[in-house]
Amino acid sequence: MFGDATSKPVGLGSSPDYALVGLLRIPAVQSSPWISLARRVLFAIALLFAAALVVYLGRDGYRDNSGDELSFLDAFYYSTVSLSTTGYGDIAPITPEARLANIVIITPLRILFLIVLVGTTLSVLTERSRQAFKIQRWRHSVRNHTVVVGYGTKGRTAIDAMLGDGVQRSDIVVVDTDANALEAAANAGLVTVHGSATKSDVLRLTGVQRAASVVVAANRDDTAVLVTLTARELNKTAKIVVAIREAENTHLLRQSGADSVVVSSETAGRLLGIATTTPTVVEMMEDLLTPEHGFAVAEREVEPGEVGGSPRHLSDIVLGVVRGGDLIRVGEPQVDALEASDKLLYIRRTGK
Repeated sequence: MFGDATSKPVGLGSSPDYALVGLLRIPAVQSSPWISLARRVLFAIALLFAAALVVYLGRDGYRDNSGDELSFLDAFYYSTVSLSTTGYGDIAPITPEARLANIVIITPLRILFLIVLVGTTLSVLTERSRQAFKIQRWRHSVRNHTVVVGYGTKGRTAIDAMLGDGVQRSDIVVVDTDANALEAAANAGLVTVHGSATKSDVLRLTGVQRAASVVVAANRDDTAVLVTLTARELNKTAKIVVAIREAENTHLLRQSGADSVVVSSETAGRLLGIATTTPTVVEMMEDLLTPEHGFAVAEREVEPGEVGGSPRHLSDIVLGVVRGGDLIRVGEPQVDALEASDKLLYIRRTGK
């Protein structure tokens, strides 16, 4: 999937922001087109009234073909034909003051009015500039995020799980070579990068150097190995989690720098086997893996009042203790006395 990507320009990490438009997409806050249209119409009307007020206040400096003094309706009429550049010429400024007001006030209002009228066209024309600005701002601010390589079934499911655990969409970056997959990710409000994650330049665009974690959900194990090697080279401390198909490749991923390896085919096979005899066990395991329903496996810090005590005596159902980065299961003698730096893996109810 990722190895067959079309070659990208060399040195993407040092490319100017405008050159990344189309490769790196920052989701925009969506709003109703009717609301946008209403705002533009109201703004155009406000410009007309502002111009009419300026003309009416200086009505002594204008001449009407009828010779009558300008009414507010006449001022509004003049503003309309002037701002729309129609200019019939039946009303014209005749004094230096009125002409100066037209130069200093009416002309800028005319320009703003025209911008509002062709706002949709200008929006399309300036989209590239806006994207470049958003890319620049995002690249300078992104920190401690999660890079997800692959937006297939595994990648989407991983993101759903992270969102269920409270991770913000703005803290997730998706990289893939499939334009349709990236379009779906962008529609879901995620930052996307188009390219092969086996290339260091593409991963640099995701800000992987400053990422807190990397999820590798490639379709092929060899691709997963290359992505893991590249990610670990760019970030020595990020937590890298990889999904593979064959268990025999686990040691390759470990050697490549993966912190956790999930064998998707064997895990699914075990669940299928268990379901034939004890389907309720599978139901409970699915419940634990779905944070928005029923129960969920969570991690928390040891509270000051729990230091020195046994995890078996806590009100929470504790499954294990993380000490020094290692997982120790409850029941082992070394965790009978909790330490202040420990973390607890426990079962919590959803919403707790």
